[in-house]
Amino acid sequence: MKKRRLKGPYTIALSYVFMSTDKQLTNEDEVLQAKVEESTETAPEVIPSMDDFKDQLDQSFKKIQEGDILKGTVIGITDTEVTVDLGYYTEGIIKLEELSNDPRFSIKADITLGEEVSAVVLSEDDGHGNILLSRKRADDILAWERLTEDMENRSVHKVKIAQAVNGGVVTYLYGVRAFIPASQLSIAYVEDLQTWVGREVDVIVITASAEDKKLILSGKEVEKDRAIEDRNSKIRQLQLGLVTKGTVEKIVPYGAFVNIGDGLTGLVHISQICGRRIKSPNEVIKEGEEVTVKITDLKDGKISLSMKAVEEKEDIIDNIEEVPFTYTSGGEATTGLADLLKNIKL
Repeated sequence: MKKRRLKGPYTIALSYVFMSTDKQLTNEDEVLQAKVEESTETAPEVIPSMDDFKDQLDQSFKKIQEGDILKGTVIGITDTEVTVDLGYYTEGIIKLEELSNDPRFSIKADITLGEEVSAVVLSEDDGHGNILLSRKRADDILAWERLTEDMENRSVHKVKIAQAVNGGVVTYLYGVRAFIPASQLSIAYVEDLQTWVGREVDVIVITASAEDKKLILSGKEVEKDRAIEDRNSKIRQLQLGLVTKGTVEKIVPYGAFVNIGDGLTGLVHISQICGRRIKSPNEVIKEGEEVTVKITDLKDGKISLSMKAVEEKEDIIDNIEEVPFTYTSGGEATTGLADLLKNIKL
């Protein structure tokens, strides 16, 4: 019997599937090839030219002269010298004796790898092909510029007292020898200067003269500024209308200064001492006397008080430090927390 080959719709359909698949693969190959060619055309290979390295080349061959101030990165530290990468054809060397004017300076403790330093060129060749540098001479030049700016900005620095001398103490700032008079060490009276040696003190620059090589610092001014800020912060937490007790510290022709606690003192004007007209506060009150006062105004860091405004049966706050914080704005205190929340529905 003769075998018959199948023909008809099944054979035709199967042939169409294979043909379609082959065509699809061919199309995908063509698309992929087109993308590769397009990528090659739009992203040509970038080959660096000499112009791309022009700045680096110019820098490395720049003429160096004695007296120039250069910046570099510390790449080596030994017991006797520091090696600096200057970005030039050779490296820079700073000998131990040219690193700092500060006698307490330590090459191991005060210099770190990767640190950027500025130094003056002492010699174009130290005998070994390196550039000989001095950081302390650069400090002398650059420090006075920074010290002048710091004096104008009242920038605060932390310094360590190196020694006690006649009339004050000596320290160093930016490698420059500085003097702090005994009267400028602290708000408090300084009796023994030797007890300050080795202590760290926050200071500002009050005199900086490059011509006279005169640098004077003050720790007292820093303490005064912080005391004022602390007082203003406490005043901002006070509440208008608060009634408290205080002690009459000083009587003056126009009123009396009353200490209400927490280091705060307010003025009771003579017109606010009592309900009748008086010629002198001494007619009603004496220094050291305890009085009851009401806070009537808080403005420009000043506390205005009144004895006359105190009404009968008012709640008296014995310790103002226990008063809840009150937000103040524009120099005047707002109402208390309860008043702020009373109109809010929960």
